[in-house]
Amino acid sequence: MAKLITAPNITRPDEIYNRLIALHEDVNESDCRRIDARLILLLLNHIGDEAAILEAFERARLLPA
Repeated sequence: MAKLITAPNITRPDEIYNRLIALHEDVNESDCRRIDARLILLLLNHIGDEAAILEAFERARLLPA
């Protein structure tokens, strides 16, 4: 089982961020949530490692104080 990678692992993070923001331009909040849900499910399927996915769930739930 793979451990969740938390260190920077994207070659062009600014480009990816800009594309993520553009994905939501001119879209209402309901459609934004649908887009996010589809994107999450696609990426979860791509990862495929249940242990890494569950670790990501746990880390995502930890909100800063």
